[in-house]
Amino acid sequence: MARLPLIDPETTSGDIRAAFDRMPVKLNIFRMMAHADANAMPLMRLGNSILHKQKLSAVNRELLILQAAQLEGGAYEWRQHVPIALGVGVTQAQIDAVERGNYDDAALNAAERALLGFGREVVEKVRVGEAAFAGVREHFGDQEIVEAIVTLGFYMMMARLTEATETDLDPAAGMAVYEGGKKRG
Repeated sequence: MARLPLIDPETTSGDIRAAFDRMPVKLNIFRMMAHADANAMPLMRLGNSILHKQKLSAVNRELLILQAAQLEGGAYEWRQHVPIALGVGVTQAQIDAVERGNYDDAALNAAERALLGFGREVVEKVRVGEAAFAGVREHFGDQEIVEAIVTLGFYMMMARLTEATETDLDPAAGMAVYEGGKKRG
């Protein structure tokens, strides 16, 4: 049971109500986020831009989201993003490698291994070491590196939101929510 009551979408108004009305599934994470009414819309826009407007590939983005969820203990984010990851082309073997924290797994290519090594340092150390930075720099441009950091930071925040409030887990919405956001993106 969530530590805070979930906002009923029917009781909202303005931009938040319009956002809920467009959602194919009114996920609990958004119902919890709606408590911060001044922040909810900017956060939803940022999340949507991460999912639909970045140069970083969908596979790399989803690997990073799953990594943040795994490292932060974000059960909610893990549940929602495994089906999205599979839907955009991440393999089950890659998901399993991230779940185990094995970024040297043969299921991951050199760029993915470098990205996840970089991601681990962003999450765990904040200040990334020279070797991890050089590794990611071999495979990704400036824009993609900054997008990777933004993605990790956003999903670290979402994990903190759902875990601190013990937001009830929804059934995985999978590609329905992802595709709905793409139409708005």
